[in-house]
Amino acid sequence: MNYTAKDHTFAICAYGESRYLENCIESVFAQKIKTNVIIATSTPNDYIKGIAEKYNIQMYVNDKMAGKSNIATDWNYAVEMAKTPLVTITHQDDIYHPDYARVIIKNINRTKHPLIAFTDYSELRNGGVEVKSNKLLNIKRVMLFPMRPRWAWSSKFIRRRMLSLGSAICCPSVTYVKDNLPQQLFIPGYKGGIDWQAWERFSRLKGEFVFCNDILMSHRIHAESETTALIADSNRSREDFEMYCKFWPKWIARILEHFYRKGEEQNNLD
Repeated sequence: MNYTAKDHTFAICAYGESRYLENCIESVFAQKIKTNVIIATSTPNDYIKGIAEKYNIQMYVNDKMAGKSNIATDWNYAVEMAKTPLVTITHQDDIYHPDYARVIIKNINRTKHPLIAFTDYSELRNGGVEVKSNKLLNIKRVMLFPMRPRWAWSSKFIRRRMLSLGSAICCPSVTYVKDNLPQQLFIPGYKGGIDWQAWERFSRLKGEFVFCNDILMSHRIHAESETTALIADSNRSREDFEMYCKFWPKWIARILEHFYRKGEEQNNLD
């Protein structure tokens, strides 16, 4: 299938009253090719509603999960509300570079049976300073290096070896090809490892992991971000250990979890 701009949706997951939401929306409207944009939320309020009306964006409210939603249900709901075969779960604090949608769709169209497509990324720190290189980003680029050749995209062996060392795929950079994936993309239960858990499941499927080796989005690191909160959560170590056990014996998993945790602490703002 040859996908076009009309086949893609930025599904923005909005929570509370993020001061960065409007910057995120502006970035998806600044794409060089114009795709679809929706907002999905389980925390409806006047702030989110007002911004949706300002930009004429359809807002979907997950009433069924009001007050008891979690990351998995919120992300699944956002994908469900998108009516296109390609969906990017857009995190409200992040910024998408103007070429993101164009490059993603172009590379997906170079494959036979795409599962997900994802890109390299930078970080936004200290109020919006773009950081393109630090210890964590460089480690993840080394981990993703085997995924650069097109022939590697369809290799279960290569992507599972890459995932066996940690979650190098930046979740907000990912576009999902809905028709080629399970109906329930994310399984409730995990917090920090929910995306890694999904990549592990998808890695077992026949098809391509499409890696666009360009910095095409910026992930914001700040005190109120979900990433920062999850890293501080003591449950994160347990989740990481459980994920490593999907690839390694327990004694190796414990060693890898220790070093992975140290690397993830790079996200702390201290």
